[in-house]
Amino acid sequence: MTKPLEGIKIIDFTHVQAGPACTQLLAWFGADVIKVERPGSGDVTRNQLRDIPDADALYFTMLNSNKKSLTLDTKKPEGKEVLEKLIRESDVLVENFGPGALDRMGFSWERLNELNPKMIVASVKGFSDGHHYDDLKVYENVAQCAGGAASTTGFWDGPPTISAAALGDSNTGMHLAIGILTALIGRDKTGKGQKVAVSMQDSVLNLCRVKLRDQQRLDRVGYLEEYPQYPHGEFSDVVPRGGNAGGGGQPGWVLKCKGWETDPNAYIYFTIQGHAWEPICKALGRPEWIDDPAYKTAEARQPHIFEIFGVIEAWLADKTKFEAVDILRKFDIPCAPVLTMKELANDPSLRASGTIVEVPHKKRGSYLTVGSPIKFSDMKPEVTASPLLGEHTDEVLASLGYSRQDIFNLHEIKAV
Repeated sequence: MTKPLEGIKIIDFTHVQAGPACTQLLAWFGADVIKVERPGSGDVTRNQLRDIPDADALYFTMLNSNKKSLTLDTKKPEGKEVLEKLIRESDVLVENFGPGALDRMGFSWERLNELNPKMIVASVKGFSDGHHYDDLKVYENVAQCAGGAASTTGFWDGPPTISAAALGDSNTGMHLAIGILTALIGRDKTGKGQKVAVSMQDSVLNLCRVKLRDQQRLDRVGYLEEYPQYPHGEFSDVVPRGGNAGGGGQPGWVLKCKGWETDPNAYIYFTIQGHAWEPICKALGRPEWIDDPAYKTAEARQPHIFEIFGVIEAWLADKTKFEAVDILRKFDIPCAPVLTMKELANDPSLRASGTIVEVPHKKRGSYLTVGSPIKFSDMKPEVTASPLLGEHTDEVLASLGYSRQDIFNLHEIKAV
């Protein structure tokens, strides 16, 4: 079948991670994404953390699959002319430049709207327009700190901690993709384009909404009953770091399994949900806990939750993380092994579902990357290799009506 976004042309003026993650997702679903890059250098991630000399780094390849690369010097009049033609024929322009960069290029919102009133201009920002920090340059870890994630991550006796998940970058890109699709549907109804902006701070905060929930509860009652600090610890007036506690009211913890002494990831995450208490007791060989008033309810268990985790950890001592999960899942107990990147890369289920894909590349050979996390009943997105720098320049120029001589001349003056 044709892909849902076929016929949508996107100018990708993004770099590094947040913007490219957004446009890659749309490219997977059929959009014609044209990545506009500076001649000779391109996206900075082409060269960052290289593992193969003279080949695009994995940082770039894993964020730019299914796209075309157009090199263009927008400082030259001829380059500006090419961009104007491209804008007139495109549906969306996505950018994550610093504040005012598009204006300085001569492509303000007013100018873009003049060139193409149906154009949707989508932007990644560090902070929302008008925010008192809106002039700050923002990267992943900055966003996690500004959005509340760092202050609530880690252990109570240690510093704020950054998550390895790209809460500031890729998460913002996913939010922006939703905004773009919403604006496209809106354009179908109104015939008009609009500006769409997502800030990294806002996107991180959106994923921390349960912590904002907890702040309001803490303000009202002075404690948080599902945190390890309750009932014996003390609470200040801000949401504390909870270690590995579950954030949704079901106590959970990371527990050691067989081999933890030499394997830093020989652990499982074990959750004690109310409805699973009886199966947990049966799995552990502790049926007497089922009706014991000291253990029967979540409220009763909380004062000695770490004693319970200690018993579970003793039960896990002679079982690998995979053996433990295979036993526990038969009892419908929420748990999971702590999986490493190597284990995930080689997981046959993830390969079969297209979550992990192997992609052939002209210079790198085959490499692994993530596929679409969104699954469809009538479509399986195909992941193709990221483009070489300028690989599609001539193709894009020809589609805009440039003759072979015109294209040759643009190359001669190094506008492309």
